[in-house]
Amino acid sequence: MVAESGTKNRLIEKVAEIYDWLDEQIRDSRKQAGRCDACGKCCDFDKYDHRLFVTSPELIYLIDNLGYENIKPMKKGCCPYQTAGRCSIYKYRFAGCRIFCCSGDADFQSRLSELTLAMFRQICIDFDIPYRYADLPTALNSVASV
Repeated sequence: MVAESGTKNRLIEKVAEIYDWLDEQIRDSRKQAGRCDACGKCCDFDKYDHRLFVTSPELIYLIDNLGYENIKPMKKGCCPYQTAGRCSIYKYRFAGCRIFCCSGDADFQSRLSELTLAMFRQICIDFDIPYRYADLPTALNSVASV
């Protein structure tokens, strides 16, 4: 996806900066962000009746941190990284996972999502990579050994 090592490292750093900024926004707005009880319900997309979308920079970031060989396909409606109700990639989780909370304010989440997506779009422009916004199964299955 991103050929040159130095360029890839800068891209990874930019995604990490966005995630740090996002985590700070959520910490600073706890009341609107809601409190996650780590129940894992939202990771079962079919049962919870929602979808998670990820961008190409986020997928590059995950692959860089986990390695291609550790990218799991999504064969069912549940995130393959949920293990016993816990996120096994919590440190590298996607923006949507960071933003969404069952008890959070939907308007706050929507505004934060739009700001974050604009930042990921800018990364794609800055690094001349295609901007893709795909649902989690499509994104994971496109790179995982299915």
